[in-house]
Amino acid sequence: MDAILHQVDAANGLAALGNVTRLHLFRYLVQAGPDGAIIGAIQSHLDVPGSTLHHHIAKLVKVGLISQEKKGREIICRANYDRMNSLLSFVTDNCCLGHEELAKMKTA
Repeated sequence: MDAILHQVDAANGLAALGNVTRLHLFRYLVQAGPDGAIIGAIQSHLDVPGSTLHHHIAKLVKVGLISQEKKGREIICRANYDRMNSLLSFVTDNCCLGHEELAKMKTA
């Protein structure tokens, strides 16, 4: 992937997480594990109106940090762990060049 495109992609992902509600939502889904969580459980946990939740979910889906799957009448949201790890790797890539003692802390 083009380096500038990758930077734009990373900036968009980080910007999406730069909202307290979306960050809380994403962390909730990360903690839920690969099975994810249904919209109703997420809404109860976050205590936000449905329209507000829909807006925040749509933003995280757009940047690829979460996915949705419809099962019957329920919608299940899941964290995209590959995307999350890619974003974190981008942020920490080339960490601490010239400071080996700090680089060791990153991998510990």
